[in-house]
Amino acid sequence: MLKSRWMVGVVGLSLFAPSCAPAAHRPLTDTPSKIILFIADGAGAGHWAVARIATPDLEVNRFTALGLVDVRGWNHLVTESAQAASALATGERSVMGALSLSPDSVPRTTVLEIAQARGMATGLITTTRLTDATPAAFATHYPSRDHLQVARQMAAQHVTVLLGGGREIFTLAPTDGAETALAAMRQRYSYVETAEELEHLRPDTVELLLGLFAEGDMALAPERAPSLAAMTGTAIAILDREQNGFFLMVENEETDTQAHRNQGFDVLAAEMLAFNEAIAVAVAYQRRHHETLIIVTGDHETGGLTVQVDSTGAPTLRYTTTGHTAGLLPLFASGPGADRFRGLLGNDQVGRILRDLVQR
Repeated sequence: MLKSRWMVGVVGLSLFAPSCAPAAHRPLTDTPSKIILFIADGAGAGHWAVARIATPDLEVNRFTALGLVDVRGWNHLVTESAQAASALATGERSVMGALSLSPDSVPRTTVLEIAQARGMATGLITTTRLTDATPAAFATHYPSRDHLQVARQMAAQHVTVLLGGGREIFTLAPTDGAETALAAMRQRYSYVETAEELEHLRPDTVELLLGLFAEGDMALAPERAPSLAAMTGTAIAILDREQNGFFLMVENEETDTQAHRNQGFDVLAAEMLAFNEAIAVAVAYQRRHHETLIIVTGDHETGGLTVQVDSTGAPTLRYTTTGHTAGLLPLFASGPGADRFRGLLGNDQVGRILRDLVQR
């Protein structure tokens, strides 16, 4: 049984083709008012093969559009998270390491900032530090990630919901004598630090929410608390109250970190399944709100990962590197506007489509 499941899991991207899945609902509009972008950091086709072996019934099986993403940077064939996330956030490729800055260090407006300007609610969720590359690229402009200035910019950005780790950076004392980023945010935000506090939160009483659940990175799945699915559900419940719609980015960063470490099948499968559970929360919301667009992709590929089998027929992982590769990434989309993500796209093209959909 396991061997046959492996054969299904590694055939390739045709596994996820919408023609092989039950028909999804037809959106009632071509323009989404609610956009949820899921990013599995470092996840290429090999990561999705792992997910499909672990559970053949993935949420993306029923998505109506499938694409591939070319993730090269402005001046590098093999990119990294800041450069890649900035392309998704702004629709423009830039230099390595910078957060939503042009090659000459000019801030580039992000899709989150456009959403805010249009009166939409916004949210960022991650399993790593909120000041890390992917979430920071959507809300800040700085030459590097995980800097005190990134936390201070995020504090001033008024993102509706911020959930993740990185408490340590938000509590660093600025050298100019100003209050910490966390102290500044607690004047405006409801603040939680534990899964229990998040669970007992009443979304209808919250205007702005900050959750910092770890000093640094959050724990690995399945021990992570709160889970990515729980954070996603709470965020959607809060963002849904905004009549102008919302933009939400949800990242599982550990799909990248564990591939950098060349971890085995069970570790990577747990992270991909945690990601799938978060997508399931969004899909359940989409069934009730057909104006919702869900996009699922990555920022780059990590590990040069392929799935092999051992002498017993059990799946085993083979890596070619502990770093990143230029591998193309799967992209899945469902809801109004999903068809625009079909085919082979650059990550900057994906970003421009997101910006265009928010601006409509």
